[in-house]
Amino acid sequence: MKRWPTVEALAQASEDEVLREWQGLGYYSRARNLHEAAKQIVEMGGFPMTLEGIKRLKGVGDYTAAAIGSIAFNLPAAVVDGNVYRVLARHYGIETPINTTEGKKEFTALANSLLPANEASAFNQAMMDFGAIQCTPVNPQCTVCPLQETCVALHDGKTASLPVKRKTLKVQERHLVYIYVRHQGMTAIHRRAAGDIWQGLYEPWLTETVPSGAILLRQGVKHVLTHRILYADFYLWEPAEQPQLPDDYFWIPEADIDQYGVPRLIELLLEELNR
Repeated sequence: MKRWPTVEALAQASEDEVLREWQGLGYYSRARNLHEAAKQIVEMGGFPMTLEGIKRLKGVGDYTAAAIGSIAFNLPAAVVDGNVYRVLARHYGIETPINTTEGKKEFTALANSLLPANEASAFNQAMMDFGAIQCTPVNPQCTVCPLQETCVALHDGKTASLPVKRKTLKVQERHLVYIYVRHQGMTAIHRRAAGDIWQGLYEPWLTETVPSGAILLRQGVKHVLTHRILYADFYLWEPAEQPQLPDDYFWIPEADIDQYGVPRLIELLLEELNR
């Protein structure tokens, strides 16, 4: 917000600049979506003030649109986040899994039916806070809860089992080998392609074969993402002659590496080099 204090300023920035500023925060699709949404807002001439208009912004779904619409414009839309799912599931004794299409429809309809007239903003914020402070995932404050007389989960002994969440796919593991190539003050990097986990970010040479003479810096560095766990080995290679790398790699002065946005995993490699 300091660098791009207006939506117009953000819209004029390049994607590389945005990703570099976002570096280290993870969830890089959010940075790209914010950037694209800024461009949309500038093109529209202002921020949309209807739910349908807000949903058309890049990266904005039902939850975000309801939060913005109700809190900024007091539109009658219920916010349904993890806290709200938990409060509703426990209070009404609902066992429909919250991470299914059926569950999302059921809970959204219930939350909307409970909205008080002209008070969507206060209601939504109160529901989220109630789940975060009172009806917590573990050890909820049931003995001092103002809803204890009508809470189905409390009376049926189901506070620990609600809400229900259907088991998802097993987290995958992947092993990576990165080679930081150094030659006459230059190093080689490439940009991750569209649709990749770090789309638009830069990284050193990713390979399956370690060249002769490469020095192991760190081994088995664990990096946890939402749906996968990465294990990476970091090497430094200083060949006498500039090696031939795949076509999508290009050479830059080592001193310029900070100008390129990199994933947190690569930040660790660069920190190891600096040490």
